[in-house]
Amino acid sequence: MPAMDTGSENQPKPTLAAQARNLPDSPGVYLFKDEAGHVLYVGKALSLRSRVGSYFTASADLGPRKQPMLELIREIDIIETEGEWDALLLESRLIKDTRPRFNVLLKDDKTYPYLAVTTRDEFPGVYITRAPGDFPGARIFGPFTSSGALREAMQLLQQVFQFRTCHLDIRSDDPGNQRFRPCILHAIDLCTAPCANRVTPEAYRADMDRFLRFLDSQRSSVINELKSEMAEASEARDYERAASVRNQLDAIERLSERETRRRGDGQAWQPEVTVFATDPAAALRSLQRTLELDAPIRCMEAIDIAHLGGQETVGSKVCFIDGRPWKEGYRRYRIRTAGNDDFQSMREVVSRRYAEAGQGLELYPDVILLDGGRGQLNAALEIFESLEVQPPQVVALAKKEELLFLPGREEPLKLSRHHGGLRLCQAIRDEAHRFAQHYHHLLRSRSMGDGTSRS
Repeated sequence: MPAMDTGSENQPKPTLAAQARNLPDSPGVYLFKDEAGHVLYVGKALSLRSRVGSYFTASADLGPRKQPMLELIREIDIIETEGEWDALLLESRLIKDTRPRFNVLLKDDKTYPYLAVTTRDEFPGVYITRAPGDFPGARIFGPFTSSGALREAMQLLQQVFQFRTCHLDIRSDDPGNQRFRPCILHAIDLCTAPCANRVTPEAYRADMDRFLRFLDSQRSSVINELKSEMAEASEARDYERAASVRNQLDAIERLSERETRRRGDGQAWQPEVTVFATDPAAALRSLQRTLELDAPIRCMEAIDIAHLGGQETVGSKVCFIDGRPWKEGYRRYRIRTAGNDDFQSMREVVSRRYAEAGQGLELYPDVILLDGGRGQLNAALEIFESLEVQPPQVVALAKKEELLFLPGREEPLKLSRHHGGLRLCQAIRDEAHRFAQHYHHLLRSRSMGDGTSRS
């Protein structure tokens, strides 16, 4: 869509404010220009009217770096887009092309995020990276001004196009695919699981081609193509394919709804559960920095042990995706070997849960969180060390002082009680404890009903 010139020379602030009120209430990109027509700043907006208007209120405070910009603005251009994510990508391209004075991007030493799509792979992956040179031959988008906005966009677009984000070397002729168990992202319809031959190379490539065109602001053509494909599949009585395409169209529609009413809970696959962190995405980024992990944290699992005087010992495993509980990933374990030995119970649960991951037949979660201290961590590490494939990260969170124990560190981490990553770990740990206790009490009540338990 062509840019809309809403200004003229020597515009006073009230005039610019009035023009901002007449801008469309739609997503897009805005460009502030000076008297000579040079671009001062490029920004994106979910609502151009609201965002641009906020600059020209009496209370506007842009901080010491950007506040002087307000006195220089003489012209406002806008480019409307089909959606918020189109605006995110267009903003990136315009900043790269125009290098505006008040966009700090590329003007300091900070490294900004890029999006890499490994189009040369048989099953291309999609990765957010600050080192695009690590992906030779990939198609690179960016740089982007906000890693949080980019990460959120990709998580939502993954619901539509179900691309892979893992770093597995996947080939369709690999016989090991037949035995490989897909990760949790496949179970929640965020990946079509080429790792386990759940999708053909042709079908995966078609989805990736649509994804790339979607990023190139061809949303309408992608939607029309999907509608035609659904109609053809229905006419050919290929109802499974028709249903799959229909689901993609529904996901695009939900994406559009989010862009008009923000994200809501953002997790249509699990709307009924309690959200334990006010901003799970920020908490995960905080935890990633604390644990010094290169890759973002998508999947976390927590393990807890519960018993009463050595009777009816049980273990629990809870699963969180993007900082929110995924109840289909919860598991209960009745301990067979340990009595009231918490360390042996931890060994048993870890062995039973992660045996296939340790054999390379499935992926580990990004972080495994244990309820306990150094002893529980060491017990779990004994099992992991005996496996061929090691997990990305294992930590233990001890109650009372809430210390975080990490492998290879003698001293535990003592984080602020306000630390977002710690609070998320506490919530996940507490959920694992609640789930274990519920199962333990269930078994106790059954035993007492059978007359087989002593009081």
